[in-house]
Amino acid sequence: MKENSNDMSCANNSEPKAMSRAKQWTTEVENLFRFQAAGYRDELEYRQVKQVALINTWPDNGFVKKLQRRDGTFYYYSRKRECQDRDVHKVKVPSTGDDDASSH
Repeated sequence: MKENSNDMSCANNSEPKAMSRAKQWTTEVENLFRFQAAGYRDELEYRQVKQVALINTWPDNGFVKKLQRRDGTFYYYSRKRECQDRDVHKVKVPSTGDDDASSH
C-alpha cells in the first residue's frame, strides 16, 4: 500500500504559506485536481470542512475515489488519470514554505 505524504505534513497549519501552479503531472497533482474540482484547496481543507478522518481512495494507485462537495453532492472519480495535460497548469499546489521553494 502506498504511503500518502500529505498525512504527515503540518496537521495544525490550515493555511499554506504560498500557492503555485503545477508544471507537470504527478500523482500529487492528480489528487489536488480532484480536490479542487470538488471545491476544496487540498486534502487538509477537505478533512477540516467535512470532519472526516479517511478519504476514499483507489487501493491500487492511491487516487481519490469519492469526495463530497460543500453542497452535499458527491463526485466519483475513475481509477485512471483524470487531470489531462491541458489541465495541469490549472492545479494550485499549496506550499508550507518547507518545500523545495529554492528550486527555480
